[in-house]
Amino acid sequence: LQWKLCIFVEILVGGAELLFDGVKKHQVTLPCQPEPWDIRNLLKWIKQNLLKERPELFLQGESVRPGILVLINEADWELMGELDYKLQDQDNVLFISTLHGG
Repeated sequence: LQWKLCIFVEILVGGAELLFDGVKKHQVTLPCQPEPWDIRNLLKWIKQNLLKERPELFLQGESVRPGILVLINEADWELMGELDYKLQDQDNVLFISTLHGG
């Protein structure tokens, strides 16, 4: 079975202009792969395909940096299984920075 998905990714993180070439909303078609897409694989895909510079400002290890809230269809990813959440077609994934400079 092949898993191909069309999802929506929005990134509202400080420095997003630099990290993602100024594009905050992305309609993403994830390619076919043998296993279902999860957030862990999505983050790897974002790093390889969307992030333009300084991935350390967005990612830490295989997850997002502390201070970045992840919402999946407007629900906190902590309620959805975090990195193990299996993405569904037409999901909305939102990354929001909870840290603000003064």
